[in-house]
Amino acid sequence: MINTPVNISGLSQSASKTAGDFPQKKQSEKSLFKRLKHKAGEAILKYSMIEDGDRVMVCLSGGKDSYAMLEILMALQKKAPVSFELIAINLDQKQPGFPEQVLPEYLDGLGVEYHIIEQDTYSIVKDKIPEGKTTCGLCSRLRRGILYSFAEKIGANKIALGHHQDDIIETFFLNMFFNGQLKTMPPKLLSDNHKHVVIRPLALCKENDIEAYAQIKKYPIIPCNLCGSQENMQRKVVKRMIRQWEQEKPGRSDLIMRSLQNVVPSHLADSELFDFKKLQIE
Repeated sequence: MINTPVNISGLSQSASKTAGDFPQKKQSEKSLFKRLKHKAGEAILKYSMIEDGDRVMVCLSGGKDSYAMLEILMALQKKAPVSFELIAINLDQKQPGFPEQVLPEYLDGLGVEYHIIEQDTYSIVKDKIPEGKTTCGLCSRLRRGILYSFAEKIGANKIALGHHQDDIIETFFLNMFFNGQLKTMPPKLLSDNHKHVVIRPLALCKENDIEAYAQIKKYPIIPCNLCGSQENMQRKVVKRMIRQWEQEKPGRSDLIMRSLQNVVPSHLADSELFDFKKLQIE
């Protein structure tokens, strides 16, 4: 196992083609994918997400982010200086009207190894959570437990999730405003059962880039009938707040993300993180 950071982006420093070399739409698609692949490669290198011999379970929800993540990881895999496996996984939670044929047909076309896990978590969530209340907490806990168990079953040591930079920033503010904590979704962490490492290869990718690329690629998006319809979710409120900030001052989201990577414990107020008692004039 190689523990040193490895650049798996496969990006060269040579000049790219000019806009006149291919149609505008193709140029836009190539530019977007190149940017997304570069940012994913940067995150993987920075946080040592993927190493030689890894067996990576790529979690697909049927949303734009996970589709893009799988495509990017497959592209990086082809040029990576290390060898790693990709196994695509979808959890069919038995939501009413779920188009269960969509993902298998899409994945068959890619030729990637995949598994569909069938677990009726939808009924459990609807039974336990009162109408109008946010379902995400229970749903994510159930989903996480199932995915951890399946990762162990197939021998996967890494679990890749499709959260992007905007998700990380939104979670930071949600925890600050509603939980009184300075924390967010880390790019890499140890799973609850300490048997897997969870990675977020899109941690430095912007949602608007992923959304634009998904529209070009026409991914077969599968909407979520649980959380997707909850307009009163605090996450949506925070998302609107951040987007307004970005409109007023472009680049603010990048500054927020940079601040999460540049923490100064001595200039906060957590006595567990910094020993203020011993701070004195020498």
